[in-house]
Amino acid sequence: MITHGMVGAKAFRPTRPGHGPHVDGERSAVVVVAMGADAAAAVLPAELRTRLGECAEPFPGVFTGPLTTPEARVALGGAGILLTGWGCPALTEDVLGAAPRLWAVVHAAGSVKSLVTEAVWGRGIVVSSAADVNAGPVADFTLAAIVFAAKGALPTAAAYASGWPAFRDRQGADSRTIGVIGASRVGRRVMAGLRASAAGFRILLHDPYVSAAEAAALGAESVSAADLCRSADIVTVHAPETPETRHLLGAGQLALIRDGGTVINTARGSLVDTEALTRECAAGRLGAFLDVTDPEPLPAGHRLLSLPNVLVTPHIAGAQGSEARRLGAFAVEEVARLVRGEPLLGQVVRDDLGRLA
Repeated sequence: MITHGMVGAKAFRPTRPGHGPHVDGERSAVVVVAMGADAAAAVLPAELRTRLGECAEPFPGVFTGPLTTPEARVALGGAGILLTGWGCPALTEDVLGAAPRLWAVVHAAGSVKSLVTEAVWGRGIVVSSAADVNAGPVADFTLAAIVFAAKGALPTAAAYASGWPAFRDRQGADSRTIGVIGASRVGRRVMAGLRASAAGFRILLHDPYVSAAEAAALGAESVSAADLCRSADIVTVHAPETPETRHLLGAGQLALIRDGGTVINTARGSLVDTEALTRECAAGRLGAFLDVTDPEPLPAGHRLLSLPNVLVTPHIAGAQGSEARRLGAFAVEEVARLVRGEPLLGQVVRDDLGRLA
């Protein structure tokens, strides 16, 4: 559906064709916004919609449902740029067939894997994502989880219910070796945060695309996945979701992690074998901080939701609240750069998509 007037349509002030912002040649500067209504309210508040109207020609309203309706097809017919976000349906051949002038997609969120299809690349459409902006909050969340894990926050909090823990029981484990799987945008920020910490963390890194010298430059030791699991007190996962990375931490890898270790996953649920992790946590051998799970959401009553050594959050590590506005601000400025013919800051290249989250 199109929500004229429901998601700030009055702030959209499209100029008459030929009288407002435009790009050289035959490229249209008309911007169609497509994302969930809740996402639009958070990502594109009034001031950003006004800014969008200053640098391009926004189509009034926000499409919050299928892009195959008659109303959507009318809008897409003149669109040069599609500004998308959470809740936007996949850009299939059918959708793109109604958008003959579309030459750019700007995603005001993180991963574009569920959005961008082969049809997009086949048409030579430029793609940009605010993934770098979204990586900051995820890294902050992960660093907080690492500190909580190193201090033994979950078991200590559980013990507090039975009385004030003794001093020796409030010291946590000597969790100083952190294993980072994946030198992604988030993984690199996590390693930078660990280097800056006063705790003196030792960092191990497993990433088949990063050399030992590159790992050293990041302040980490390059190791195999097995050696990382054997040596790390805390294992945090930041790899992309691909067929090869499914159950990257499976039963065998989890068994290698030393007793009292912690698994942190703020990447994708499928990277960790949920059943195997549940067994390890239920036995009390491992703890976990999970912002993503497989399946997502977990079914009601799942064991992980009630274990005292596990904290499961509903996919909140990424941009939330006021952080979401930063995604919209980035996306709007990407539109401005497109219109001005300037290089994009968040361009996604097809050949790199397999290694991105």
